[in-house]
Amino acid sequence: MTALVDIAHATKRYGTLEAVRDISFALEPGQTVALVGHNGAGKTTLIKLMLGLVRPTEGSVRVLGEDPAGGGTEARRQLGYLPESVSFNTALTGREVLAFYARLKSEPVAGIQALLDRVGLAKAADRRIGTYSKGMRQRLGLAQALIGTPQLLLLDEPTTGLDPGLRMEFYEIVGELSDRGATVVLSSHVLTELEERTERVLIVSRGHLVADGTIDELRRIAELPAKVRVSVAPGEAERLRGLMGDPASGRTFNGHRVEFDVTPSEKIELLRRAAGAGDLIRDIDVVPPSLDELYAHFLRKETP
Repeated sequence: MTALVDIAHATKRYGTLEAVRDISFALEPGQTVALVGHNGAGKTTLIKLMLGLVRPTEGSVRVLGEDPAGGGTEARRQLGYLPESVSFNTALTGREVLAFYARLKSEPVAGIQALLDRVGLAKAADRRIGTYSKGMRQRLGLAQALIGTPQLLLLDEPTTGLDPGLRMEFYEIVGELSDRGATVVLSSHVLTELEERTERVLIVSRGHLVADGTIDELRRIAELPAKVRVSVAPGEAERLRGLMGDPASGRTFNGHRVEFDVTPSEKIELLRRAAGAGDLIRDIDVVPPSLDELYAHFLRKETP
């Protein structure tokens, strides 16, 4: 399978500042990828490299088989981009903005009504942007990014300003794009949103790619403990801790829940003991390390 994005040993310097350092990865069609890192980690520079807005100082960047900074138009027509800070001419209407970008991409203007409907702006389509709320401008930015059914969609903090219902609709759109073979790159600080919605995670820190894999792969690499939460009848928590072996290993919450931190090798044994407690147990939850915890772990490893 030919990669939609192929970045090989890319380094980007701005004077003495090395924003990206020797990064390599490839993105396949249909992937939904989380690009995460602290402010200044190199995420925005990577997005600019993929868009062709900057050239790598060293290494190579290929997008849809082309050098995105080489002046070719075909690859750019198949790119969609939503920047972190959306800004449009406030004197134009939403419909006029989308018509302008459709013409830039040589796409039929007639298709913008369906985009306005999809992002929930049909009723505000002929209002001036100056009257739009932040969330409405964000939705218009998403509609702009979707013009021409892009093969590669780069979204920087895409759910900023969206209420919970619209966030759900946004991720439905992302799922639809992925299902039809588009590659979607989501850069966000809201890691809890990304955890269940992306199949691959790229973690960057100080210009380095410090982790790359699925959530399960990163969990295996990190070897962080999982949390086993055991609920019992009120007042029975201490008895449960005694039955589980080492009473000091569990933490009691509200007198009826005990939480244990267990390594992968310890998890099965603890669950076996919990099952042996019989009617004492009311419920058991196993909570693996979250993306927030994995992110913090890999950043700590990177920090000298």
